[in-house]
Parts: sequence; C-alpha cells; structure tokens
Amino acid sequence: MTEPKSFNVFGVGNALLDILALVEDNFIQSHDLNRGAMTLMDTVKQGKLLQQLENNSLELRCGGSAANTMIAIAQSGGTGIYSGKVSTDTNGEFYQQDMVAAGIGFEIEPAESSQGPTGTCLVLTTPDAERTMCTNLGVSTTLSVADINLDHLSQCEYSYIEGYLWDAPEPRKASIETMEQSKRLGVKVAFTFSDMFLVGRFGDDFRSVLTEYCDVLFCNADEVRHFCGSEDLEVCARQLGEKVNFVFITNSDKGCLVVENQTLIHVHGFPVKPVDTVGAGDAFAGGVLYGLTNGLTTTQAARWGNYLGSQIVQIHGPRLPGGSQRDKLKEIIS
Repeated sequence: MTEPKSFNVFGVGNALLDILALVEDNFIQSHDLNRGAMTLMDTVKQGKLLQQLENNSLELRCGGSAANTMIAIAQSGGTGIYSGKVSTDTNGEFYQQDMVAAGIGFEIEPAESSQGPTGTCLVLTTPDAERTMCTNLGVSTTLSVADINLDHLSQCEYSYIEGYLWDAPEPRKASIETMEQSKRLGVKVAFTFSDMFLVGRFGDDFRSVLTEYCDVLFCNADEVRHFCGSEDLEVCARQLGEKVNFVFITNSDKGCLVVENQTLIHVHGFPVKPVDTVGAGDAFAGGVLYGLTNGLTTTQAARWGNYLGSQIVQIHGPRLPGGSQRDKLKEIIS
C-alpha cells in the first residue's frame, strides 16, 4: 500500500502577471497583432501597447497557463503547489500574494530585480470574445532545474507542465527534469500543448514527451489536428490514444473528446454566450485534474472541466471570482 499524497498537483509554468483589456477589432489590426494567438515581445514593444491603453480599464491577475489551471484546482476544492519564477519587483510580490490567497503553495525564491522584471501578458479581448496575447516573458525564462523542489514534487499525485515552457532553454530543461523525476517518484505526468504555434515549432519534442513521459494530455481540437496532420478529430484522437493513456481534447461549445485507454468518449459541453475565451482551456484542465485526483470517473472529471470552462468564457479574465466552486460539483457531475 502506498501512502496517500499530501497534494493533488505540482504545477510548472511561466509565471506571468496578466494585464486584461477590452479592445475593438481595429486595435488588433492597427498594431498588426496575430489575432487569437500569443505573440512574444520585448518590454519596449509591450510598453508601447500599454501606453495606447492608458485610458482603458485594466485588470491585473496572477496568470500563465499552468497557474490558471492550479487556481481552478483550488477553486474545485483541490490542493497544489506551483513552480514559476517571478522577480523581487512589485509585480512579483503581487503575483506571489495572489497565488497564496487563491490557495496554492508558491515558495520559489524570486529572482533579483536586476535580472529583469516579472513576466507580463497583455490579454486583449475583442467583442467576439477572441483573445490576443502579447507576452513579455521577463524572468520567467530563468526558471531552472534548481527551482524544482523534489520534496514538494514527491508529495503530489500529478505533475502538470505547460507547453509554453519550451520557448526558452532553461524552463524547457526544468520541464524535462520535472517529468523525469515524476517517473522516478511515482508521480503521474500531465502535459498541455498550450498553443497551436508551439505544436508547429516543437512538434518533434512534444512527440518525445508523449512517448517517454506523458500519462495525461490536454489539447484543443485545432492543436490536435495540426499535431496529427488530419482534419478528422476522431482519427487524431485515436492516434494520440496510442501514445497516451488519457487524452482530453476540448472542442468549444461541443464539449470535449476523451480517450481513455484507446476508448473514445464524447462529453457534452455547456453552450453559453462567450464574452472572453482566455483561460477556458486552463480551467478545463484544472477541473479534470481535480476530478482525476479526487475520485471522480473520467467522464465526471471531463464534465466538471467542461463546466468550469463554460463559466470562464462568460466573464472577463482567466479565473472565476468568489473562490470555491465546490457547491456546484454534485449537481454538475450527476
């Protein structure tokens, strides 16, 4: 008999302070931004965009894909520890306090501010609820193998690693180390593709991750079609199911397609009118990971993930307000 773990999930990701803004379509067009995608940019270019938004109402949230997922786990009633690098600047202090207040352990030593600023992600949402992200990674790119606390990792049932970490060499090494140590310590590995542009750039690396480490994969329909080179979603799902035991593919208001030990399961979504799609996939992953670590069936976990994602798209920002969502759980999974 193995002893029960102290925490559900050990998350690793780019620690980014989200700056949320509502804009019109012409703002995206006039600044030649890649609509609906994430674009990396330096401090100067991001700063110029922020200057253009000085009369807009801006909201701040601790973010980054994996961080949003960890918060969704906590709001579901689960537990977790997050590893991401911030600076000793004001944004870094806000980030750490916001994560702890959300119920997630966050104990990584911050980088000195002389090394650079805390990473920021300017999230621009247009009236059709599409989000365009302009990201300055800052010191998040200094996350290293030394920042991965193996004692904390060993106390978790799952590790969860975001594909965005592949953009810089040190975080990529930290990700691989987390997966390797997870296997050594008997911790299951969950991985998310994060974005279609990453699938294009790092497809071969991601194939190795699926083959060597991954127990659970999260992706959306566009990412998986691009990854597998087919428009037939079920064909793609079956291909992935040959490599990974559990695959969760989100498909907008259609819900999600789950592959469990090569068996396909369609789990219906919750059709709603979207306001802002940012964070929906992250919340979905958080709901699923909560379910997998707290006794729900795979279908129940996917349904809970669908519900959290549907709630996120109806608000502005990457996480639900008001803390715990557990009072809805029994109703949703039944």
